Amino acid sequence: DHCPCPPASCLAQLPSSDSGSPAIQLRLAGEKRKHYEGRVEVFYNGEWGTVCDDDFSIYAARVVCKELGFVDAESWSPSAKYGRGEGRIWLDNVHCTGGEKSLAHCQSNGFGVSDCKHSEDVGVVCTQKRIPGYHSILGLTVQVEDVRIRATYSHRKRIPITDGFLEVKDGGKWRQICNEEWTEMNSRVICGMYGFPGEKRVNTRPYKLLAKRRKKNYWGFSVNCTGNEADLSDCKLGREIELKGNHTCEQGMPVVVSCVPGRAFAPSVSAGFRKAYRVEQPLVRLRGGAMIGEGRVEVLKNGEWGTVCDDNWNIRAATVVCRELGFGSAKEALTGARLGQGMGPVHMNEVECSGFEKSLTECYFNRDALGCSHEEDAAVKCNVPAMGFNKRLRLSGGRNPYEGRVEVLAEKNGALVWGTVCSDSWGTMEAMVVCRQLGLGFASHAFQETYYWQGDASADAVVMSGVRCSGTELTVDQCLHHGKHIECPKGGGRFSAGVSCTQTAPDLVLNAPVVEQTTYLEDRPMYALQCAHEEHCLSSTADKADPTSYRRLLRFSSQIHNNGQSDFRPRAAHHSWIWHECHRHYHSMEVFTHYDLLSLNGTKVAEGHKASFCLEDTHCDEGIQKRYECANFGAQGITVGCSDTYRHDIDCQWIDITDLKPGDYIFQVVINPNYEVAESDYSNNIMKCRSRYDGQRIWTYNCHIGETISL
Repeated sequence: DHCPCPPASCLAQLPSSDSGSPAIQLRLAGEKRKHYEGRVEVFYNGEWGTVCDDDFSIYAARVVCKELGFVDAESWSPSAKYGRGEGRIWLDNVHCTGGEKSLAHCQSNGFGVSDCKHSEDVGVVCTQKRIPGYHSILGLTVQVEDVRIRATYSHRKRIPITDGFLEVKDGGKWRQICNEEWTEMNSRVICGMYGFPGEKRVNTRPYKLLAKRRKKNYWGFSVNCTGNEADLSDCKLGREIELKGNHTCEQGMPVVVSCVPGRAFAPSVSAGFRKAYRVEQPLVRLRGGAMIGEGRVEVLKNGEWGTVCDDNWNIRAATVVCRELGFGSAKEALTGARLGQGMGPVHMNEVECSGFEKSLTECYFNRDALGCSHEEDAAVKCNVPAMGFNKRLRLSGGRNPYEGRVEVLAEKNGALVWGTVCSDSWGTMEAMVVCRQLGLGFASHAFQETYYWQGDASADAVVMSGVRCSGTELTVDQCLHHGKHIECPKGGGRFSAGVSCTQTAPDLVLNAPVVEQTTYLEDRPMYALQCAHEEHCLSSTADKADPTSYRRLLRFSSQIHNNGQSDFRPRAAHHSWIWHECHRHYHSMEVFTHYDLLSLNGTKVAEGHKASFCLEDTHCDEGIQKRYECANFGAQGITVGCSDTYRHDIDCQWIDITDLKPGDYIFQVVINPNYEVAESDYSNNIMKCRSRYDGQRIWTYNCHIGETISL
């Protein structure tokens, strides 16, 4: 109930802090994407209310964040950025110096004295780092230094750790929580933090025996989670527990949690060796992420993948995505195409989830995505289990932690030893898996010679060979490779495999409608195709063709856009580009695209290829400057947000179909087919169309990006 008396009298009825100011409680609420940001809400006189943005400053934000247990504030936001609150606006015209211990100590108009509307509710973003030893005795949110699941001795070799005693670090000491008021919803939140999508009931009988033998050091509070929180710090503190030595929690025991791992993270009792199963993603998938469990959110609808608009996108919706894909709760809900722009339709807008949905597709959403562009594509970063992947692999001898000779931990004569990887068949896909396994992002280069990196001399022996990865594996162990019998004709040493990693990567996507709209046939005489013939742009029958004969060419334009987070640059440096005298230009990539006609069963019936004689910014999105042009032996590449167009009327921009019989075919274009340059997503490098040829004319239709095609 509201106090009927004036605000000054109401203050007198409240419990006071040491300084004589009224005791308040704070929380961060609203449409937030991280647990350390949100609308500032104050609990005063038995009622939650908001704070007006008038005269608010970074100093006031610091007071709020420190009162909540964070080290400092990063920023503050006016005008209800995190949505409009409800109820009273408790504080207005707040003036803080930054040194106050509570927002209640700052100067203001007084509690409840405000001429503001909820459209002026203030929000803050705090630093992620917490104040050591902090917890809010009066606050309703859980503030501790750290949380862990402590496995019993028999489970310590299990990877990942899914079961054990729950402990919180407070005041520099690890403490247990009494289970008298513990709920399954609390366990659900803990499991989510540890990268697990679900929790299960636990048999506490064996744990009771262990608990009796151990000295107990209980935390002084119970916890109350609803189950849809992304982090324990979003839950509320329950009652304060009276600590009575061995008599504390007499009716219970320390909390034990048991988590259910996602399908990709099957536990194993062996010393770190495990088999991971590829996560199936029937309705939702992540693309463009540098690490396991992060990426742009894409949804399958009517057989077509599309993106999610970031309007109202928050940590709750992100957590539904993460759990659906077999990860834990979300660490972060990303907006503004932070992990690259997608393509195709925007399937979902203004998504609202309760947090308990089995799939993002079960959440409420607005099907009308008008006004949403791919610049607003939503993304997530999920909590993933601690698998210890990075402990079985290392980079050695590099100039920085992101590069070096690849060294793996392998079993040899019954012992685990470090050794090198044979570089035969070593390429970008293998390097991608290494970088991801180490948590270093994408691969920027794969090296087959590493003599310039002085690795660990004791690890020179080759312990892995024949490595071939598809790019979806979580570890190099999961890639195809020779078993105990090593085959490496070149030997290790200077020919050991190496990588360099990067946090960002380009992502090339072909504009399918441009291809579909520009295809046509041209009959061209052999004498006009001399240069193209020298560059192997014609079918093999052209080698014996009469100079006066004609070749039938399927011509088309291709526009290739860089949707990624870094520029696409040819791997080869200027000095190693190849000069082609006939066309009088350099090739920076000998094969940039493959053009193929396939039969309906997938057999190649005609082909072409395009060397990248000129990678440049033909057109850029609004506000982006062109950086690359080929004139005067200039730098080549495609800037993020720009596209390179190969017009239909230039040499080799065709498929030679002179020998093709009439019929139905699949027209296929593959960009960067040899994976010479690392990209964040290779699944969108392929375009397929339906084609019908009657011997004189050709029809091209149903062009789209991806592997599948409706026949």
